[in-house]
Amino acid sequence: MAKLKLGPLADDKPVKVTVELSAALHRDLTAYAEVLACESRQPAADPVRLIVPMLERFIATDRGFARARREMQVASKTGQPGDL
Repeated sequence: MAKLKLGPLADDKPVKVTVELSAALHRDLTAYAEVLACESRQPAADPVRLIVPMLERFIATDRGFARARREMQVASKTGQPGDL
């Protein structure tokens, strides 16, 4: 089995969002949902439901963003402008 960055999807109340995806990205999301379903032994999720957890995972693992965010928080506490 593949080692995916996403685990089983939480059963949260969905929020309606409008976003335009390329056909290629939609195919990739559909394929990812199928692989995730096989790995988690659950029915395949709607590919659109993958977008939020993928974005959350991306942001949580982006070291540059985390560093910039910390710098901004320190700058706002000290009143010093950041280097951003």
